[in-house]
Amino acid sequence: MRKILLVISIGGLFIQSCDNESKKVEPVIRPFPVVAAEMKDLNGFYTYPTNITGQNTNQVRSKIQGYIKEVYVEDGQKVTAGQILFRIETNVQEQNAQASKAQIGAADATISAAQANLKAAQVEIDKLTPLVEKGIISSILLETAKANYMKAQSQVSQTKANKEVANANYQGVVETIGYSIIKSPINGVVGKINARQGALVSPSDPQPITTISDVSKVYAYFSLTEKQYIDFFEQYPGKDLKEKLGIIPPIDLVLANGSTYSEKGKIETATGQIDPGTGTIQFRVAYANSTGLLSNGSSGEIKIPRSYGNVLVVPEAATFDQQGFTYVFKVINDTARAAVIEVNDRVNNYAIVSKGLEKGDIIIAAGVNTIKPGSAIKPKPANMDSIVNNIKPVF
Repeated sequence: MRKILLVISIGGLFIQSCDNESKKVEPVIRPFPVVAAEMKDLNGFYTYPTNITGQNTNQVRSKIQGYIKEVYVEDGQKVTAGQILFRIETNVQEQNAQASKAQIGAADATISAAQANLKAAQVEIDKLTPLVEKGIISSILLETAKANYMKAQSQVSQTKANKEVANANYQGVVETIGYSIIKSPINGVVGKINARQGALVSPSDPQPITTISDVSKVYAYFSLTEKQYIDFFEQYPGKDLKEKLGIIPPIDLVLANGSTYSEKGKIETATGQIDPGTGTIQFRVAYANSTGLLSNGSSGEIKIPRSYGNVLVVPEAATFDQQGFTYVFKVINDTARAAVIEVNDRVNNYAIVSKGLEKGDIIIAAGVNTIKPGSAIKPKPANMDSIVNNIKPVF
């Protein structure tokens, strides 16, 4: 009986195995959109973050130490050159001025006394001279009188010098009192006021009382890495940087809210050397600011036009990176074959290919991250522009 049951079990397993073999499902061949690599003319932008400053920004600091007594302006107020902004308390300086003025008066009195002594000495000489000539008195008396005259003359010179010192001290104190009135150095807009009435200020303060910015014209600064600078330099014709900057088209400025500024800018200058600390070169773009929309410290993005003529392109979505290389999937006999390519640039969701593909090569246009090399696919011809235009930015 056991032998019979064993034979029946083995037979059942054999039949089940045959049944499972017959039920094996063939792998599903998935459809993928494919396009042919083609030549195109592309126009796009280089985009760089930027910081904006007024064409002239001055820090306002006190030249003397003292307490702010009056504040005549407010944050954001427009001011003109020479307009009074702040007044510093000057009690100590005024006392010094009075003392210096008193010293001038004392010096005048000393000069008058010295001049009187000088005249008296001259009178004595005039009196003794004829008596000495007639031999009535000794010449020693005349020589003594002359010595007294020279001493009186020296005293007059010394007292006049003392008055000059007193005058200089007084003028210095008056000038210091003048520093108590702080005026705007330029036409512009008042920034944040960091010290208000009653605050103690001095020339050594780490931050200024405020800043004045002339924002009738503003500068947008952006930086390029060394590689970006070389690419930028080689793209535009011209014998030197100045000529190249001269032919760059007007520059758009994208504001912090995503809108494009109404005025176009112009690249005016570049540092011309690489900053060893950052490894970058800085450029400056000038924008008119008649409406006052742009302010000192604003941020945004610079958009520099760039053009490519008759270049080989594929959808950017068709590329993928792996271990430092960029790939696409070529379609050969309905099979996905990974191919290494070199991408020169990426513009408007297109990848510009410099090596690895030829015009007309069929590639998988989308979904490349779901394919394994060597997989069979069902090619589904697609329009390259439609695929590129359907790519939406992700924020």
